[in-house]
Amino acid sequence: MASPTAVAAMMATLVLGLAAVAAAGDVEMVFLKSAVAKGAVCLDGSPPVYHFSPGSGSGANNWVVHMEGGGWCKTSEECSIRKGNFRGSSKYMKPLSFSGILGGSDKFNPDFYNWNRVKVRYCDGSSFTGDVEAVETSTNLHYRGNRVWQAIIQDLLDRGMSKAQNALLSGCSAGGLAAILHCDRFSDLLPASAKVKCFSDAGYFFDGTDITGNNYVRKSYKDIVNLHGSAKSLPSSCTSKRSPELCFFPQYVIPTLRTPLFILNAAYDTWQIRNILAPNAADPKKTWAKCKLDIKSCSSSQLVTLQNFRKDFLAALPQPGQSPSLGIFIDSCFAHCQSGAQDTWIGEGSPSIQKMRIGKAVGDWFYNRHVSQLIDCPYPCNPTCKNREED
Repeated sequence: MASPTAVAAMMATLVLGLAAVAAAGDVEMVFLKSAVAKGAVCLDGSPPVYHFSPGSGSGANNWVVHMEGGGWCKTSEECSIRKGNFRGSSKYMKPLSFSGILGGSDKFNPDFYNWNRVKVRYCDGSSFTGDVEAVETSTNLHYRGNRVWQAIIQDLLDRGMSKAQNALLSGCSAGGLAAILHCDRFSDLLPASAKVKCFSDAGYFFDGTDITGNNYVRKSYKDIVNLHGSAKSLPSSCTSKRSPELCFFPQYVIPTLRTPLFILNAAYDTWQIRNILAPNAADPKKTWAKCKLDIKSCSSSQLVTLQNFRKDFLAALPQPGQSPSLGIFIDSCFAHCQSGAQDTWIGEGSPSIQKMRIGKAVGDWFYNRHVSQLIDCPYPCNPTCKNREED
């Protein structure tokens, strides 16, 4: 029988081994400290961060750059709260692993698994559009999201993206909106010979009214644009024709894009239901509280409202067939962000429309094998929807 000392040593070795295994899936964190001198910083002044996994083999010169989501802050009070967590400070960011569109398995991400894969962390609260020179005196807040984006993209270009053969700018939620807002700018920075496209997951926030008939989200976007000084960073092809806050809505930006785009969204997007259709300000008695958390808890009248919401959302989309290069995948799930997890991307649990899974549709579109323009039937018709949310 082994001595207590030997047993303790073996246990310590086992624990260390397990820790090594747990850490093995984490992707390199790059703290871009050189960007601080350029004023490209998070809300609290800390350096921007991205996670990088290098490409290999046939993917060595291909790049997928995925921008993290996390909503917005429209007041200095809201932005100050973010300074105390990873939404506004890189001090609180931790290592993470890649999956979904960033996954490294050829089985579960066959078209992008061996590309250079990048996740850009989100710590500015403006979908990477802010650019205010002065630091807010009372809070020491820095509104520099656009500078963060520029600094990280430049660092990636220096890392080898300047020689890219294929590149995809993607993002989820606020990052999905950023993928649309920065799409043409990203394309212009890459070689003219490269195939460059953009992919927005749950970033198609539309200009809709709430349950009281007011346009709550439009006012929110106006506050964001004003606080962060976003106007000059938004696509000029849109701001030359409309008020800057309207250019936070993809429906007014996409018609002016030059770069091919794929739109992935749930028709019953949980964030939009909670913040565009039934924000707390429009529901003081919280009659929508349960429905917003679980579509199965909605009353018959609330379901009618949701079906009308879906119709309005679809009406705000580019119409299928108008652009042969536009990919569309609008499922009828009660979800928000569906490209970041293996099971929703291309695994057995992936939502499908006409037997087409999300990851397959995006890969086919990027490589011009087939351009899906799929609009799902209304809830509750799709049994492949698991109605789960990704972080």
